[in-house]
Amino acid sequence: MTQMTFGPAFTEEGILFRLWAPLHESVSLTIEGADPRQMQAVGGGWHHYTVADASVGTRYRFALPDGLEIPDPASRFQPQDVHGPSEVVDLSFCRWKTSDWTGRPWEEMVIYEMHIGCFTPEGTFKAAIERLDHLQALGVTALQIMPLSEFPGRYSWGYDGVLPYAPDSSYGRPEDFMALVDAAHQRGISVFLDVVYNHFGPDGNYIPSYAPLFTDHHKTPWGNGINYDGDGSEMIREFIIENAIYWITEFRLDGFRFDAVHAIKDDSAEHLLHALARRVRDAAGDRHVHLIVENEENDSDLLTRGENGEVKLFTAQWNDDVHHVLHITATGETFGYYADYAGDAGKLGRALAEGFVFQGEHMPYRGANRGRPSGHLPPTAFISFIQNHDQIGNRALGDRVLASSPADVVKAVAAIYLLAPEIPMLFMGEEWGAREPFPFFCDFDEDLNEKVRKGRREELSRLPGFDADDLLDPTAPSTFAAAKLDWSKLASSELLDFYRTLLDLRHRRIVPLLKGAGAGNAVYRSAGSALAVNWTLAQNRRLHLHANLGAEAVPPVSQQDDGETIFRLGGSDGGNLSPWTVMWSIGEV
Repeated sequence: MTQMTFGPAFTEEGILFRLWAPLHESVSLTIEGADPRQMQAVGGGWHHYTVADASVGTRYRFALPDGLEIPDPASRFQPQDVHGPSEVVDLSFCRWKTSDWTGRPWEEMVIYEMHIGCFTPEGTFKAAIERLDHLQALGVTALQIMPLSEFPGRYSWGYDGVLPYAPDSSYGRPEDFMALVDAAHQRGISVFLDVVYNHFGPDGNYIPSYAPLFTDHHKTPWGNGINYDGDGSEMIREFIIENAIYWITEFRLDGFRFDAVHAIKDDSAEHLLHALARRVRDAAGDRHVHLIVENEENDSDLLTRGENGEVKLFTAQWNDDVHHVLHITATGETFGYYADYAGDAGKLGRALAEGFVFQGEHMPYRGANRGRPSGHLPPTAFISFIQNHDQIGNRALGDRVLASSPADVVKAVAAIYLLAPEIPMLFMGEEWGAREPFPFFCDFDEDLNEKVRKGRREELSRLPGFDADDLLDPTAPSTFAAAKLDWSKLASSELLDFYRTLLDLRHRRIVPLLKGAGAGNAVYRSAGSALAVNWTLAQNRRLHLHANLGAEAVPPVSQQDDGETIFRLGGSDGGNLSPWTVMWSIGEV
């Protein structure tokens, strides 16, 4: 902790409490059970005070001149939620069972997105550990945990966090999260954390009362942008970058998913995203650390590779385009933005072969051009999925509509995205066909709760599957409870073995061909519901996909004699591809 600029530091004289509050000349420190102590202004907006008899477990607040008591913005633990005192913790006592863990190469990733509060009935870090053996047997090699930063209330998706250094207390203590990471590493599973650096939540964010956190020079969907390039931005940038380094070094995480990076506005000479990627990789040293972006703009520049294929900035991007085409294929929905992806299998072919469907073309739903060319990138620069928290949760009922599709349809789309060279990501419970919804939920005070209810109706009415008349109350305890996985359904699942078989095949036959695979070497052909895609991969091998993603038999769009068939779902009838056929084969270049 002494290497961090923010938060308590252990020194020979005691515990040094620190607050950067440039908007005030004086700040007091309040230790529970003791009188307030005037902190020393040490320059640059910093206020310090060392307490000789403070220790692990000490609870404290800072008091501003107007009497407002605030938690430490770099609090490591908030036992009484966002408005309560911060608690001193010492994570150096952790005895890692996997101290030699250096991570896994990116090509080996099979990602599993989870929400700690809904993954188990208990909704805790400790309870999640008990389910890791299931994920290991499934073939998962990476957890992607939805945001953990301390948020207000009893439950939340996590994107309204306000104290980014503190794992939310509803899930357990920081030490419990470390135990989860250690247990995952014991099973060869990497751990990524979803982090939100584009906005702060609306309740419990006290930073603007003492520091220039926001700027009116940039606007975001949540209001003024975070001040990454104006007066006082140096410390704001450092606060965020050190937060990422904190998770990597103290908790030994293997990387991040950065939420909505298109909403991170910065006109600095070095954009925050570039500085963050550079410094996180430096802090990780020789460990495998992978950085994932969510980027509505489809900006392929963030995914740039070097001459030898090495990652320059960010490892991969969530590829919504693949999801949208597969979703339409399985469900027939063409509402909202899905309409821009409907038509023929060629859109899926382009997404699989080149990354993005929209690479600068006009997108009617947006009313503007979207994306940049992406065909020059390797397939591993993209993450494919058929479920995630957004695509389920931004429906009126948070329903997993794909899970209700016919079994042959579900298997067909799963067989495509789990065996394609892109990196696959499952959403918790998908592997056994879980039907539990995942609606948006949060827990604010009544005034904010009503604003959320109104905002969901007004702002999301254009999204697919959204009907304001059927909208669940996102603030009700029952909405959160409905999202918890029902593990009793696991034993009766007919889909689970199918997923295990596909992922075993992926690890044995596909993964060895991904490392060193050249970029921009994929081609596709399509006609109606028929699709063929060829990827030139490593070891002088070519991977072939032939599929019919429709309910009628159709002729293939290319010859099927492409080497060794490694997977077949469906088949051919009189030279035509049967409905919902997926065939994978490997041949020589």
